Parts: sequence; C-alpha cells; structure tokens
Amino acid sequence: MASTPRSPSGVAASLLDERDIDELQALLDRVPAPLEPLDVTMVDGFLCGVLLQPQPVPASQWLPHLTDADGRALPASFDATRLQALALRRHAELNDAIGQRQWFDPWVFELAPADGDDRDDDSGAPHETEAVYPWVAGFATAQEFFPGLMRLDAKALTAPLALLYRHLDADDLEDADELIEEIESLEPPADLSAAVEELVRATLLLADISRPRAEAGRPSRPPSRGPARRPNRR
Repeated sequence: MASTPRSPSGVAASLLDERDIDELQALLDRVPAPLEPLDVTMVDGFLCGVLLQPQPVPASQWLPHLTDADGRALPASFDATRLQALALRRHAELNDAIGQRQWFDPWVFELAPADGDDRDDDSGAPHETEAVYPWVAGFATAQEFFPGLMRLDAKALTAPLALLYRHLDADDLEDADELIEEIESLEPPADLSAAVEELVRATLLLADISRPRAEAGRPSRPPSRGPARRPNRR
C-alpha cells in the first residue's frame, strides 16, 4: 500500500471533508476581538500563496496569520490546537497536489443571487468574482508577508497572476501596469466553475515558476508580474 503523502512539516495529507471545513470555520469564528481571523476561503488562498514561495515557509511563521491577518498573537487563554491541526492538514493536502501538479478543489462557495438576479449583486460585481474574491484576497495576504514569489521573474508571473488578481479591485494593485494590461485583455470567466478552474490553473502555473520540477517544461503560455497589497476585506 502506498504511504500517505506528507508535507514538509510531516503532517499526513488526509483530505478534509465538509464537517472539517465547518469545524475550522467555527473555530476561526471563536477567535476573540480585536484579532481579525481569516475565513476558510481566505485560509485556502493564503495557504496556496504560502506554498508557492520558492523557499518553504515554516508553520510557525504562517499559522499566526490565520487567526489574525496581521499575525498578532493569540491570547494565552485561547486553545488553537485543533484549529492549527486542521490548517496543517489542509496545508499538507495542498502541498501534495501542488507538488504533483494535480487538480485540487479550492474552498470556494457559491453565493446566493441578490434580488433574484442570477449574475450581479448590488455592487455590480459578477457572482463568480464575489465568490472567489476571499480566496484571492487570502492569496494576496500571503504575498504581503511572504514576498519571495513576487521577487521572481516579473515577466513570467504576469499571466497566471492576472487570472487571480482580475478578481481584486484595481486600486489594490500597486505599480502593476503590465498586470493590469494583461487583466484587461482577458475574457471574463463564463461562470463560477470556470473562475474556480482558473484559480487552480494559475496556482499550478505559478508552481512551475517558483517550485519547478526537474521533468517539467515551461508552461505553454509563459506568464508575468503584478504585486498586490492586501485588499480591503469585504
């Protein structure tokens, strides 16, 4: 029998089910103010952003950002053992998928239509963008605190980053003219499924840049840059 894949931290990459995800969200909801925890969708994007760094990021450095976006310490009275265990399992699961360039299911959840409209909400943003925004915001948060990926070949990063950052407000992008130009050249995703597929595709294209495999060639469509600051949380 094949052994269970493990992350660099040695945690078995056992798949989280819906009950685990709900439990993780409930634990995040219990984090006391004034700390600002991520939600599970942001956690998922954040973990992918961490895993795409060219050098492994120790768990001790990224775990605090799950329970507070800025990484502020939890009060001593808060037991984060179970929360961190679930996060480490998801980290291991994503690390295995990214390392093997395999499909994974991002934690993105369909939103209910507003006022019977099956596409736009009151802000005019497409539902697919509203649904994937927290995931991308989590990814961008990881880049703010762990900028190794963004220091790589700017030209190579642009196309895959455009697939992600198209879902952010333009004001959240800094000094990213090439990225904005690339975003403007893209056709909008046809639906939420297409938007989610782009999250995975962009992640694996970025992995080819920051975590190249010996047997892997260049992506068929060489990507390029776009630093982003952490978006305002919606």
